[in-house]
Amino acid sequence: MPESKRPRIPRGLKADGAALWSYGFRPFFLGGAIWAVLTMILWIATLALGLPLGGDFGAPLWHAHEMIFGFAPAVLAGFLLTAIPNWTGSLPVSGGPLIWLVSLWILGRVAMGAAALTGVPIASMLDAAFLPVFLALCLREIIRGRKWGDVKVLAGVFAISLGNIGFHLAVALGGTPQIWLRGAVAGYVVLVMIIGGRILPSFTRNWLNQHGQGPMPVAYNRFDMGVILFSVLGLAAWVALPGERLIAPMALVAAGLNSARLARWRGWAVRAEWLLLVLHLAYAFVPLGFLAIALAADGRILQVSALHVLTVGVIVTMMLAVMTRATRGHTGRPLTASGWTVLSYLCLFAAALARPLADLAGWPWLMTASGALWSLAFTLFIAEYGGMLLRMRRKPRADSA
Repeated sequence: MPESKRPRIPRGLKADGAALWSYGFRPFFLGGAIWAVLTMILWIATLALGLPLGGDFGAPLWHAHEMIFGFAPAVLAGFLLTAIPNWTGSLPVSGGPLIWLVSLWILGRVAMGAAALTGVPIASMLDAAFLPVFLALCLREIIRGRKWGDVKVLAGVFAISLGNIGFHLAVALGGTPQIWLRGAVAGYVVLVMIIGGRILPSFTRNWLNQHGQGPMPVAYNRFDMGVILFSVLGLAAWVALPGERLIAPMALVAAGLNSARLARWRGWAVRAEWLLLVLHLAYAFVPLGFLAIALAADGRILQVSALHVLTVGVIVTMMLAVMTRATRGHTGRPLTASGWTVLSYLCLFAAALARPLADLAGWPWLMTASGALWSLAFTLFIAEYGGMLLRMRRKPRADSA
C-alpha cells in the first residue's frame, strides 16, 4: 500500500503492544502515584515504629529524597514526554525506549531502598542516572523540533538534576544536602510558574470561549516575564541563605506579584469546572509559598514548614491537577472532574495545609494526618485513573497538555 494511502495512527498510539507503553504519561503517572502512596506509608510507619529506613542515608533524608527526586520526577517525566510532542509536532517516546526509561527510574527507587545492602556510592550512582538521561532526551526532542523557546523549560529540569547529584555528593562527603534539596524545589517552582503561565490562561480561555463568557484571561506578556525573573531571584536567595531576614521583603514582593499574575487569569470565572479550577487553586500556593519563605526568614515559622508549603502545596497539587487533566484528555474522556477526583484534590489541599500547621500548632498528630490525606489523594487517583492509563480507548484531545 502506498505511504499516502495507509491509515494514520494518532501520535503516540501504537498499532500493537500494551497501551501502557504508548505514551509517557501512562507509566510515569501510574508509577509516580503508586510510589507516592508507598513512600508515605513507609514514612508514617518509620515515624510510628522507628523502622530503619534509608540505610546510611537515614530515614529523614530518604523521605526527602524520594519525594523530591523519586516521586516528583516521574510525574514531571510523564507530563513533558506528553507535552513536548504537542509543542514540537514530533512523535512521542514510546515502546522500547519508554520501557528503558521507566526501568531506569524504577532502578533508582530500588537502589535508594536497598542502600543498606549496596552502600551509598552504588545507590547514588544508580539513582542519579535517570534525570540526566531524561533531560538529554527532552533536549534532543526540542532541538529536533527547533522549538528554541521551550528550552527554558529544561532549565528547571537541569536544576532538579543538578540538585540530585549535589544531594548525593553532599551525603558521600559527610555534608548536609539541604541546599541541594532547596535548589531542586526551587527548580520545580520555576517550572510551575513557566508552564502554569502557559497552560492556565490557555485552558481558561478555551473554556470561557466554549461557554460564551468573557472577558478573557490576559495573555503572556512582559509582566509575566518580570514576575518570573523576580521570583527566580527570590528563590535563589532562599536556596542560598534561607535564614536571612533580608530575604523576607523580596519574598513578600514575589508573593504579591504572583497573586496579581494569578488574578489576571480569571480563575473565579471557571469555578463551575473543578478540573480547570484546581489548576488556579494549585498556582495560588505559589504566593503562599513565598509568604511562607518570608515568615521563615523572619523566624515566625520553621524552615521545614516553608519547605512543605512549596513541595506539597505548589509542586504536588499542581502535579495532581495536571495528572488528572492530561489523563482524561489523552484517553479521550470528557474534561470534567468526577466527585472522586474533586475529593482527591481536597485531600491533597488539606495535606498541604496540615503539614505546616503541625509545626505551628505543635500538634504532631497533624503530621500523620497530613501523610494519611496525601496517601488517600493518590489512592483515589490510582483507583479512578489506573484503568484509563492501562487501557487504550479513544483518540487524544488536542488541548489536554
